[in-house]
Amino acid sequence: MSEKGCIKCGSQDAGEKEVAMTGTGLSKLFDVQHNQFIVVYCKNCGYSEFYNKESSASSNLLDLFFG
Repeated sequence: MSEKGCIKCGSQDAGEKEVAMTGTGLSKLFDVQHNQFIVVYCKNCGYSEFYNKESSASSNLLDLFFG
């Protein structure tokens, strides 16, 4: 059985961060950051995947990232 890891470099060293971003229209104009995401990233090569914070359970995100 092969080991799982980053799809770009194979590393198994990952981290996660929470980020907020503006949307379009008035939220962009007034810099209202109502879109929240969890970013799972490879600490070796920097490959990143964004997950919607409202629909994701952060405890399972590393499993999704590593397949």
